[in-house]
Amino acid sequence: MKTKLLLLSLLTAVFATQIQAQNRTYVNAVNAEISDNLDLRAVADIFGDSRDLQDFERRLNDPELQISNLDLNNDNEVDYLRIIETVENRTHLIIVQSVIDEDIYQDVATIDVEKDRNNKIHVQIVGNEFMYGQNYIYEPVYYSTPVIYASFWSTNYRPYYSTWNWNYYPSYYYAWNPFPVFRYINNININLNINNNYNYVNNRRSNRAVVLHNSRRSNGYERQHPNASFSRRNSTVNNRHELDQRRVSRNETGYSNRRAIVQREYSQNRTSPSRQPAPQRAESSREYSQNRTSPSRQAAPQRAQSSREYSQNRTSPSRQAAPQRAESQNRGNTSRASGPQRTESQRGNSSSKNENRSS
Repeated sequence: MKTKLLLLSLLTAVFATQIQAQNRTYVNAVNAEISDNLDLRAVADIFGDSRDLQDFERRLNDPELQISNLDLNNDNEVDYLRIIETVENRTHLIIVQSVIDEDIYQDVATIDVEKDRNNKIHVQIVGNEFMYGQNYIYEPVYYSTPVIYASFWSTNYRPYYSTWNWNYYPSYYYAWNPFPVFRYINNININLNINNNYNYVNNRRSNRAVVLHNSRRSNGYERQHPNASFSRRNSTVNNRHELDQRRVSRNETGYSNRRAIVQREYSQNRTSPSRQPAPQRAESSREYSQNRTSPSRQAAPQRAQSSREYSQNRTSPSRQAAPQRAESQNRGNTSRASGPQRTESQRGNSSSKNENRSS
C-alpha cells in the first residue's frame, strides 16, 4: 500500500512539473533572431540626448523608454545593459554589455567616438558580429551637436566604468518581461527622433577602436552558445542590414502577389457578370417588344369597336331625335290649328255684343 502511494505521489509530482513548464513562456534568443531585440538606431538616438555616459546608461535601461528587449539568459526578464569605456588620445571606445549572470557579460555593441585632425567628431555605432553579423554599422547625424561631446575632451577626464553588475542595479531600474518583436519595433519607431539621420555604412573608421576593443572584449554568451552566431542563424546574408532588405523584398513580393490576385478576382467578377446577364437582357428586350406590339394589336379591335359604337351613338341619337322633332312640329301645328278657334270665339263675342246693343 505504501509503495502505491509513493508511486502516485511521484507521478503527480512529475505531471505538475510538466504542466508548470508548459505554462511558463520564455523568449529563446537561440531560436529567435537576437538582433531584432535591440535596435542600434535607438541606441544612437539616446546617446545624442545624454549629458554623459552615466546618463546614457540610465536612459539605456529606463523601464519607461524600454530601448532594449534582450533576454540572452532566457529568464523571461530583459537584461541590464552596462557601459564601460576605454580612452586613448582622441579615441573613445564605449562598450555596451549585457549582464547575463554573475561575472558573465556579453558585448552587444560598441560606440566609436573619434576626433580627427580638423577637430571634427565622428561617431559610429557598431553591432557585435556574433549578434548582428559582419560590419553592421550606423553613423548618426544629429540635428544639433550633442552635449555629451563636450564631456569627452574636458580636462582631467576619467573613463566611465559602470559599477552595476548581476543582482546589483540602480534604484530606478526594475526588470520587465520581453515583448513580442513587432511590439518592440513599434515602440522604437515611435520614440526615434525624426530630426536625426541614421546612415548605414559597412566600413569602420577607427582602426584604433578595433585594437582597444580586442583588449576589453567580453563574450560570455558566445561561449555558452557557440552555434548561435549570426552566420549560423542566417547563412544566406552577411549582416542584419542584408536581412532587413531581404525581409522588405519578401514583404513587397507577397504584397504584389496578393495585389495581383485581388486584381484578377476583381477583373473576373467584372467580366463574368456582364456575360451572364446578356440573355436576361435579350429576354427582357423581347418581352418589352412583345408587350409593346401585342397591346397595340389587341387594342386595334377595341379601337374599331369603340369607333363603331361612337359612330352608332352619334347616328342613333339623331334617328331617335327625329320623332321628337316631329312631335314638336305637331305641337306647332296644333298651336296653329288653334288659330281658327280663336277667330270663332272672337266672332261669337262680337255677335253677342251686337245683339245686346240692338236690344
